[in-house]
Amino acid sequence: MEDSIEVILQDYSNVLPTSSAHPLVSACTGVVLTGLYGVWSLFSLPGFRKIPLNLKVPYLPSSKVQTLNTMKLLEGRTGRLADLGSGDGRLVFAASSAGFRCTGFEINSILVSYARNKAHWKGVPSSQATFVKKDFWKIDLSPYNNVTAFLAPGVMEVLGEKLLKELPDDARVIACRFPFPDWPQQSSAGSGLDQTFAYDISNVRSHLRKLSNTVCVE
Repeated sequence: MEDSIEVILQDYSNVLPTSSAHPLVSACTGVVLTGLYGVWSLFSLPGFRKIPLNLKVPYLPSSKVQTLNTMKLLEGRTGRLADLGSGDGRLVFAASSAGFRCTGFEINSILVSYARNKAHWKGVPSSQATFVKKDFWKIDLSPYNNVTAFLAPGVMEVLGEKLLKELPDDARVIACRFPFPDWPQQSSAGSGLDQTFAYDISNVRSHLRKLSNTVCVE
């Protein structure tokens, strides 16, 4: 969460004077930054109290390039897709336009309302894109054969354990920016902050079984 605040401050570092400023300028600057923090917290914080501290992830929207990279890794696939932490719904809309039946899980009521309204404006039927205000950590994801997630490094290991328990063997998982530790990648797209990683659950399970057998033999 602190990282997001630092980003806001860094974005304004180029326009704020580095030398001592007039008191009025300093006051105005304080008001602007306070307002920015207020807007940021409005979208990032609702629902946080319901999530354990170690699983909290602030809202950070996917970039257009990141969304395109995700869709590249889903080419040739069909079926149901779950977007974990769907935010404003941009990835759900992209996937639904490609024929997936999508569900966006989001705990922020403001973002859920925004995504639902956008779906209504765009004329996207609920059979193709649904947004639910639910904690995906408490949802059984076994009905989904495609899962996308843009979360944070600190939760990827725990998320991996959940997905391995619940997803079918033919499922594909797309991780945006932050890969799963110890999971073999099927493929990846893009680079840097926009990089996305694809994992086929059957291959991940096979790889982890081999690792476990190797440890047992040793």
